[in-house]
Amino acid sequence: MTKQKIIIGTRKSELALWQAYYVKKEIEKRFKSITVEIKKISTKGDKILDVSLSKIGDKGLFTKEIEKELLEGTIDIAVHSLKDLPTVLPKGLELVAVTKRHDVEDVLIAKKKKVTLESLPEGATVATGSLRRASQILHLRPDIKVVDIRGNVQTRLKKFAASKWDGMILARAGLERLKLKKHISSIIPTYQILPAVGQGALGIEVASKNKFAKEIAKGIHDEKTGLTVTAERAFLNALGGGCQVPIGAYAELKSNGLYLNGFVGSPDGTITFSKRKRSKKTESAKLGKALAKDILKAGGKKVLLEVYEQQ
Repeated sequence: MTKQKIIIGTRKSELALWQAYYVKKEIEKRFKSITVEIKKISTKGDKILDVSLSKIGDKGLFTKEIEKELLEGTIDIAVHSLKDLPTVLPKGLELVAVTKRHDVEDVLIAKKKKVTLESLPEGATVATGSLRRASQILHLRPDIKVVDIRGNVQTRLKKFAASKWDGMILARAGLERLKLKKHISSIIPTYQILPAVGQGALGIEVASKNKFAKEIAKGIHDEKTGLTVTAERAFLNALGGGCQVPIGAYAELKSNGLYLNGFVGSPDGTITFSKRKRSKKTESAKLGKALAKDILKAGGKKVLLEVYEQQ
């Protein structure tokens, strides 16, 4: 292979750039003859910071502008936090690869160390920009007051430090990737709060016609992560949900098959549906669809319709 260039498109936040440079390193490690360039792109989600994500109501908030450049051929590869990538992609684009997954849990940031969701004071105020987190927090602790927060990781940490809030919820992966682990008071187990679909994994999106970029992307694909996130994304897709809906999922690969935990809840946490299902690891997409069907049948459909009406 002669020396060739790949251009990676990414959002401008520090975390997005960390992700893009991580993928750059992975490509360069495996393909010695490739040079990799990074192109920074502003998305709608980065520009609208004074409105909660669930109210903007756009499934491609953090991806649309980047995808436009993929289709136009000004970039070869888009690197996304997989949890931000809609399950239905624009025509002509494909999710070609996912990277090895980081730890998936959400974490609690508090003013003191070792504070947990259970040990927060009665009537505590907790900040999050996610309906999924809010629903599960309120289900566990109906006394907690949830406030909305937007912005990148560093912006949220600054807002929290300057506030009178008792806690804030963020993804473990983002904090640890940016070497901000010291801010974590406690890790929230997945049996208390299920993560967002694809949380902790990076998605590599490529234009279908760009065969060279597809070949390169496939070279950094992590098969185990691919199986688990396929189940989660099939679950989300079958529920008709975007990333700003109270839906959580986490799939685990074990010796006797693939296990998928799924959650749907009302924004106030009063109604929740949680189920778990197992399948062969070769049937990950089928598993996601089957679990979604079970939850919709149990009453999840009514809850989701109400959420969509409010948005």
